[in-house]
Amino acid sequence: MQRSTDRILTTHTGSLPRPDELTRTMFAKEEGVPVDAAALAAGIRSAVATVVRRQAEIGLDIINDGEFSKPSYATYVKDRLAGFEGASHPLQYRDLVDFPGMARRVFGDPGRARRKTPACTGPVALRDPEAARADVANLQAVFPQVRAREGFLTAASPGVISLFFHNDHYPSHEAYLFAIAEAMKHEYEAVAGAGFVLQVDCPDLAMGRHIQFADLSVEEFRKMARLHLEALDHALAKVPSDRVRLHLCWGNYEGPHHFDVPLADVLDLALAARPGAVSFEGANPRHAHEWRVFEKVKVPEGKLIIPGVIDSTTNFIEHPALIAERIERYARLAGQENVIAGTDCGFGTWVGQAAVDPDIVWAKLGSLAEGARLASRELW
Repeated sequence: MQRSTDRILTTHTGSLPRPDELTRTMFAKEEGVPVDAAALAAGIRSAVATVVRRQAEIGLDIINDGEFSKPSYATYVKDRLAGFEGASHPLQYRDLVDFPGMARRVFGDPGRARRKTPACTGPVALRDPEAARADVANLQAVFPQVRAREGFLTAASPGVISLFFHNDHYPSHEAYLFAIAEAMKHEYEAVAGAGFVLQVDCPDLAMGRHIQFADLSVEEFRKMARLHLEALDHALAKVPSDRVRLHLCWGNYEGPHHFDVPLADVLDLALAARPGAVSFEGANPRHAHEWRVFEKVKVPEGKLIIPGVIDSTTNFIEHPALIAERIERYARLAGQENVIAGTDCGFGTWVGQAAVDPDIVWAKLGSLAEGARLASRELW
């Protein structure tokens, strides 16, 4: 990952609004409707080329493929790994239990309602090695044509896969995690080996607290999070730490979030793991105050932080001055050379997700780029 010594760089968390035609085709594929595979692949290539150029044009420095080949950031693995069939258990969001009306809104989202989450019913193993290579090739085809500092691709962590796909096969959660880790090595190494930054999505380290492990104490949850990170580090053994960043979040949905584990309870674990950078939510109303954690937590030598400075669940376009203010807070505590400005989460976590209007997404990202320019003038 590139470290800037003269200005604040910008990035985002991964998923971006998909073109309508691509969304319709991917909905059909998820629902079992026969789809022309060659036509879908061509559509993805074309859409990736367009979204890469748009990110660069709007002024983002570290850009990606928009996650256009994936029905979601985590459940896509069902198409790439063997061992998953049938249906998994429904997820219980602890913060929504007391708010059934809000729960209906969250789970009624067109993308979330259509997601397919099978259970683990057999040995987990790599089934489609070409899928990750295709993602790499799609980004490689257009990235040299744009002005951007760096390219990245995202992949699900062993822990978040275990969250969505219930284990009905392995004798223990640990055995399940490490089996997933072995199977995901190929994808992780394919991305980093191509010269791109690998972002490993780890909502299990924060969202997992109020979904997967709501019955544990904080210390018990921290012990489980350490196990998840051990599995991740195992999978990343051949990936240089400066080629991988970790994204943790509390769930990319508008909801009460009053059971979210504090950043202070998980940040030290994430910073101690192999990835060279940690991305986290820092703009939404539940976590915007947590920049103060860095008054006590020192960013380890050689590592970066990527705080979210725009919210990914609202249609407010953050003012560039507010974004600059948020960036400056982190920079003054952690060191400006250690900070990259990011987004709380993705804007297309699931195919068909529409929490933020697509045109407003791009306006928000433009404001992010402008806010980083304002902050850079103050910091250097």
